[in-house]
Amino acid sequence: MLHRLYEWTLAKAAHRHAEWWLAVISFLESSFFPIPPHPLLGLMCLARPNKALRYGIICTIASVLGGLLGYAIGHFLFEAVGMSLLNALHLTESFPKAACYLRDYGAEIILVKGATPIPFKLITITAGFIGLPLFTFLWASIVSRGMQFILVGALFWKFGAPIKVYLERYLGWITAAFAILVVGGVLAAGMLSGGTGQAGDKCSGATMQQIVGA
Repeated sequence: MLHRLYEWTLAKAAHRHAEWWLAVISFLESSFFPIPPHPLLGLMCLARPNKALRYGIICTIASVLGGLLGYAIGHFLFEAVGMSLLNALHLTESFPKAACYLRDYGAEIILVKGATPIPFKLITITAGFIGLPLFTFLWASIVSRGMQFILVGALFWKFGAPIKVYLERYLGWITAAFAILVVGGVLAAGMLSGGTGQAGDKCSGATMQQIVGA
């Protein structure tokens, strides 16, 4: 089932309305769709490098808007919808730790997520559930999503199809380095303003009962 859904997603790269499909899949993936938009974005950039930056921007905007849907589900419909989504996506066990870290670190976790395979939908639903300030959620999501999508689009636009080999090999390192720089700046600003945000090891042992009952 998941493989067929993946093949269906990739097939949209050749569709005459490929940009709309990229936007729709990016939007839905931020809250419940199981297939990330990265493979579709890569194929579209490979086919049309001259439009790659445009594709990256579309992907980023749609993903952030979709993140607001995930946030709303977590904030207003967690028991009715959010829990069922997390269970269907096999993210229930990850939820308590995500909620704990988001409560203690906020934007830093969303930014670091941009350089990791953590599902964005887990972050959006969890952020809504814990009531992370909406402005914080928005700006961190824009930076995090842009680190992945706009960066890919910009590199394809600048260097064309040959950049594909280097992206496959080094993109993780590039985004990780950028995330470290951004998060380092946020942490430094927090320290200067007197914030500590120390989670320690307590989040690694967080349970659903602790989080939901908090």
